[in-house]
Amino acid sequence: MAMRFSILGSGSSGNSALLVTEGARVLVDAGFSARKLDQLLTLAGESLARIDAIFLTHEHGDHAAAIDGLKKFPHIRVFANGATRRAIQAGLSYQPDWQVFETGARFCFRDLEVESFAVPHDAHDPVGFRFTSGHEGDLFAPRRSLAWLTDLGHAPQHVREHIRECDVVVVEANHCPQLLQADTRRPWSTKQRISGRHGHLSNEGTRELLASVASPRWRRIYLTHLSRDCNSRAAVETALSEVRAALCACEFAVVGAGEGTPFYELV
Repeated sequence: MAMRFSILGSGSSGNSALLVTEGARVLVDAGFSARKLDQLLTLAGESLARIDAIFLTHEHGDHAAAIDGLKKFPHIRVFANGATRRAIQAGLSYQPDWQVFETGARFCFRDLEVESFAVPHDAHDPVGFRFTSGHEGDLFAPRRSLAWLTDLGHAPQHVREHIRECDVVVVEANHCPQLLQADTRRPWSTKQRISGRHGHLSNEGTRELLASVASPRWRRIYLTHLSRDCNSRAAVETALSEVRAALCACEFAVVGAGEGTPFYELV
């Protein structure tokens, strides 16, 4: 087994995913209450008691809400950069087992190689991750990698390079610009923040990113963090239809707001 991967939940109500290797069970973000997160893990055949670590992209509640309720699970290591740790710790009544890294660092956790990279978003020091496991030339545990790329207003060149040689890319397709502008619930300032260069990728922004890289190595693309009010599965599929046709050997999975996914085996 190189990797098993499942998105537990996606969208503004919470984001988290489970990554399992031979030697580790980790969460990428934890944007639900600890109780809700444990329920989602139970549905996936796991539990918080079996989780080894959590990797946080940034401090926003829809990515880090569970940390406040993990006092009963002191064995879980929480990986974050210094700015994210400080922002979250300020609201906690206890001290998690913080594992602080520098943005841009590459390090190992058990049998996972982890690369962090900066992304443009309106948080203190947001990052994306690339996770790699396995060994080159090993038929039983081949080297596989997954990129986690949510919450970014645009994709600088270094972001594009980090996803180029991955097998799986998890990337947001947050909003349809037309639906966002027509939305009556959000004030103009919020719409500007969402659509700005430190906000969220639109469907068109995601299309441009994927088309510009179009790596032949990609095996599956997850389109995530869809806005419940300002996007739809149909809008995402329409916007990315040409990219999907061009990457005919790659599977695409659109993850609706509030939804999760079954396990995907990276073998």
